Amino acid sequence: MIGKGGWLARLKEGLARTRVNLVGLFSGGVIDEALFEELEIALLQADVGVAATTELLQKLRSRIKLQGLKAAPQVRDALREEIATLLSACERPLDLQRPRPLILMVAGVNGAGKTTSIGKLAYWLSQQGKSVLLAAGDTFRAAAREQLAVWGERNGVQVIAQQSGDPAAVIFDAVAAARARSVDVLIADTAGRLPTQLHLMDELKRVKRAIDKALPGAPQEVILVLDGTNGQNVLAQVAAFDAAIGLTGLIVTKLDGTAKGGVLVALARARLPALPVYFIGVGEQLEDLQPFAARDFAAALLGD
Repeated sequence: MIGKGGWLARLKEGLARTRVNLVGLFSGGVIDEALFEELEIALLQADVGVAATTELLQKLRSRIKLQGLKAAPQVRDALREEIATLLSACERPLDLQRPRPLILMVAGVNGAGKTTSIGKLAYWLSQQGKSVLLAAGDTFRAAAREQLAVWGERNGVQVIAQQSGDPAAVIFDAVAAARARSVDVLIADTAGRLPTQLHLMDELKRVKRAIDKALPGAPQEVILVLDGTNGQNVLAQVAAFDAAIGLTGLIVTKLDGTAKGGVLVALARARLPALPVYFIGVGEQLEDLQPFAARDFAAALLGD
């Protein structure tokens, strides 16, 4: 299992493309209006969003005035603390202390890294001592079933799948299997889809109803996987999927492939109460999906 120090190093490396556009602004010694203008541009370019950027700069101005900050590094530290405070609304651990099976229904658009994230999540859960079962509910793509089977083999986790058929039926059977085997956690994969594909979103609703029929009150978690490289577009995805199936949490992937890592700040500011970001991903290895920690993320974004 990766240690905290090792994960922080990977996180800092993963956010390097975003950080480089921010930290350079604090290399000078003058705190003036020009600094705030450059900082506003940099935050917007990092996809922090207009609302969050405005709020952060207002709070930063107040701190400078109240605390008498004179040096650029002090301003950077203050901004880091304000970002951490804003992000803390999204920091909530996935509760594993619930009656089994805990059922995680996972959704996302094509290409977001959904199936890969499920494989990494299965590994993380196994490292927590939990027994895991995977349900290949993406019956529309043979490649998705095969990919999930590979992740299952890598993790030593069984996968419930069918060559073809109804996604709701596959996941219904998987819930029955999880109950019969006293499995701790069942992760249900679903077909990738765009929020504008209404017939597929209706299919997603039907899958959720099938899970509830198999185990009343489930799924306990409905998690959306987001591609961090999509920037502000993820806000529309969250809104659409939440309206359709009632999201309980998020996983944000591919943060190492973008200069838009500030999108997590936008997510934290976009709605109240904020959805928890359970995990973030910054690489291709099994261990490169880890629980989200606001202060660690802010430090990786602005340096510590």
